[in-house]
Amino acid sequence: MSNEPLRDVHGEPIETVELTAEEKAARKRRNLAIALGLVAFIVLIFLTTVLRLTHNYNTGG
Repeated sequence: MSNEPLRDVHGEPIETVELTAEEKAARKRRNLAIALGLVAFIVLIFLTTVLRLTHNYNTGG
């Protein structure tokens, strides 16, 4: 990886932040929590859909 700074469209260097190992670990935990929350939401929507379809099918509606 190059050590040259990133540049914007005008050629000006872009300020970047170098994360510490602790910050990277915290970001990883946060991303994992977001991913688990998203999966839980998808499962909830799927189960709700299946239950509603089953109920409608059984009642003839």
